[in-house]
Amino acid sequence: MSEAKKMSLTVKVLLGMALGIIVGLVINLTGMNAPGTFINEYIVNGLFHVVGKMFVNALKMLVVPLVFFSLICGVTGIGDIRMLGRVGGKSFALYMMTTAIAIATAILIAVSFGIGEGMDIATNAAFTGKESPPLSQVLIDIIPKNPINSMANGDMLPIIFFSILLGISMLMVGKKAKSFVEGAEIANEIMMKMVNIIMSVAPYAVFALIAKAISILGIDLLQSLAGYVGVLVGALMFHLFITLMIVLKVFSGLSPAMFLKKIRNVQVFAFSTASSNATIPVTMRTVTERFGVNNSVASFTVPFGATINMDGTAIMQGVATVFIANAYGVELGVSGYLTVILMSVLASIGTAGVPGVGLIMLSMVFTQVGLPVEGIGLILGVDRLMDMIRTAVNVSGDATVSSIVAKSEGKMDISVYNDPDAGILDTDEALDIDEAVEAEMKAAVEGTHNK
Repeated sequence: MSEAKKMSLTVKVLLGMALGIIVGLVINLTGMNAPGTFINEYIVNGLFHVVGKMFVNALKMLVVPLVFFSLICGVTGIGDIRMLGRVGGKSFALYMMTTAIAIATAILIAVSFGIGEGMDIATNAAFTGKESPPLSQVLIDIIPKNPINSMANGDMLPIIFFSILLGISMLMVGKKAKSFVEGAEIANEIMMKMVNIIMSVAPYAVFALIAKAISILGIDLLQSLAGYVGVLVGALMFHLFITLMIVLKVFSGLSPAMFLKKIRNVQVFAFSTASSNATIPVTMRTVTERFGVNNSVASFTVPFGATINMDGTAIMQGVATVFIANAYGVELGVSGYLTVILMSVLASIGTAGVPGVGLIMLSMVFTQVGLPVEGIGLILGVDRLMDMIRTAVNVSGDATVSSIVAKSEGKMDISVYNDPDAGILDTDEALDIDEAVEAEMKAAVEGTHNK
């Protein structure tokens, strides 16, 4: 067997990301990404764009059916329906707690470094804040008027509500719903196989996504906003490697080192796609097959976390608030920063599932504390890259809370979690189809047609 085939998927994906960064920087620094050039038109915005977009669409394609069938299986196989309430309560409390800690830490770090002080605020960039729905409307919209429409739009909270209600109703029907439950189990297994198939092409897609992003962004913007970028990345890394790992250890006793080793794949996918929702299939697979979390817990905590858990976004808000306040010479004081913390935690619920949620939340916070919303224009240039990093932190928080809740409910296989090789995907095996199965399926189809 060649060395390439011996490489794990994680190594291949990391290699794809590294090569993408190198190629992207070469294209950007040499000026090959200039408008109208062959490289820009046919490689960056052609090949890289098409491959990356197809991959992200493939992941998004799996999200709704995976969450739907997985939640049905989770509810019907939970064993104790009261556990569902405990799982929901614990998940919500932990997500809100980590979000509050995240933004408080970010503000503390940003204030300590004094970013934005004495800065020239002249900018050509502009930003107009978008309207966000009131919290009351978000709560109303949890119950879908049309569940099919919610599935078509990928609205997670209504899908979660409908799936749980359907699962509970199936339990109430009893034995008559047995065939429906078995069908959902089979459908869930099929969806996980589809995840494996799509993950097998991930290294090439990650390369394309990263190469395109870096070739467009370059490093000029990072240099002009070095203080903001440096503090934001530092705060994100502190939350990921220190705060979340302390929370994991304190609340579950699980090994942070093993967690960080196994979560790398999910983080790279999140970084590449900059979307927690698009990463749900990968997060679900990793949490269940690599961490040993039972599907009855993961099917709820992962999509729920992808919707309301915004640790990375909260950190961005904290750092951006300090940066813009200093740049405009506005003194917020302790009460102002406490307002920012409270607003960010509430906004993470109120803007759940809204596109462009990070900047919407930030404009809400700025309005509340009296900062000029147009100041967001100062950081718009680097927001795409920062969004990639904070999404990786968000999904790490989802996996952390899923592990803690599963461990507390006795719904976790510790031997799987502690096994470094458990659940590793062999990309060659993922695409294998048993010839005997093919023949059996063919005979079944022919038999049906001949009846």
